[in-house]
Amino acid sequence: MKRHTNFFYLIGQGIKSTFKHGFMSFAAVCITVACLVIINSFVLLCFNLNHMVEDLQRKTQMVAVVDESFSEQEARHLGSQINLIENVHKADFRSNKESLAAYIRDYEEALFDGLSADSMRHQFIISLEDNSLVIQTKAEIENISGIAEVYADIEVSNALATIRDVIYVASLAVAAVLLLVSLIIISNTIKLTMMDRKEEIAIMKMVGATNGFIRLPFVVEGFLLGLFSAALSFFIEWGLYELVLQAISKQNLAFLDFVPFGSVLVAMAISCGVAGFIVGVFGSLMSIRRFLRV
Repeated sequence: MKRHTNFFYLIGQGIKSTFKHGFMSFAAVCITVACLVIINSFVLLCFNLNHMVEDLQRKTQMVAVVDESFSEQEARHLGSQINLIENVHKADFRSNKESLAAYIRDYEEALFDGLSADSMRHQFIISLEDNSLVIQTKAEIENISGIAEVYADIEVSNALATIRDVIYVASLAVAAVLLLVSLIIISNTIKLTMMDRKEEIAIMKMVGATNGFIRLPFVVEGFLLGLFSAALSFFIEWGLYELVLQAISKQNLAFLDFVPFGSVLVAMAISCGVAGFIVGVFGSLMSIRRFLRV
């Protein structure tokens, strides 16, 4: 019962301490919010770049030409086999008549003057899930009986896959570095709030207080600071993101296909909460460690 009472007493002391040292708590929150906003902005930028690259990958299509001996109905049936291939995102059938119409629409009609649909072949326009597997997927499609040829721009596909992988690795690396920097900054900031309490900590140690007894209020304080910072950084990031989207729409920058914030709202809330917890709690633990060596 006594241990239970002590626990809630220490929790209360941590909450009081957060508001008691108002200026330093405010400074810690401001610094943490700034760091989290920078981290979140970079993560959102990388997420959107990755989204754009994946969209480009899907637009980088393969063309599978059907054997000329196949009728339109027989050619259409090949689509079910193509769609069963794991890396195929979608395979759209295009008849010889549709193929001729598409070429006339995309190029000068004079080039196809006199040509009939019979001179064209049925084909499938195929988009992939992962363009890094374009060679393997091309081979699988070529193995389907009735597919005469498969055309794919392998160099472009590999380049897009490389860009996607670089963005992914870079985003993880930079986010980790920024989180570490934030942890160090908040640790040093919280350390300053403890400087005027080092004598109090020393006295508590000398009268027999355990490290856990002394540490818990500071951990609670760090947790609250991290929680406030996470909530503020989330809403600030939301506002900044919406401003960026509005600026992009006003400038008609259609090629910058940013996802709406609603699509990443839950993920951002969780990441802010986790980052705030790590920075606040672990920052406090790192700070108080030196003051417990009495």
